[in-house]
Amino acid sequence: MQPLPVPCPAHLIPDASGTNAFHAAYRQAMAHRAVFVAIESDGLRWTVKADTLTAGPEFSVDDTVNEEVRAAISRLVSNHEVDLDAYMGPVYFMMHSVTSEGRARELAAALHAALHGDLEPLNRAVPSTS
Repeated sequence: MQPLPVPCPAHLIPDASGTNAFHAAYRQAMAHRAVFVAIESDGLRWTVKADTLTAGPEFSVDDTVNEEVRAAISRLVSNHEVDLDAYMGPVYFMMHSVTSEGRARELAAALHAALHGDLEPLNRAVPSTS
């Protein structure tokens, strides 16, 4: 399995539902020194996960990008699209209770692009209210 392209189309975001699938996807990201991103089924809802530690110590997220990601996740929480227990970085990101697989894939792909410095997909997926 190859690392995810940047930007990553939503349909390529791995479904890491189940312990074995999660560990395999996480190990794959570590082996390629890439940002881990995946979705997981949680019954009728979905979870989006991302982790930058898998990319190695030289990978970092710009403070401005991190602020934009946090603001987008805060908007999702305010809009009740994800639960209040969302992790908003700076290294690990998780959003629970996304209503559909398609929306989870869209958010995961947008988050992946943002963590690589491309905020446009995130701005389209979670527009600012101002």
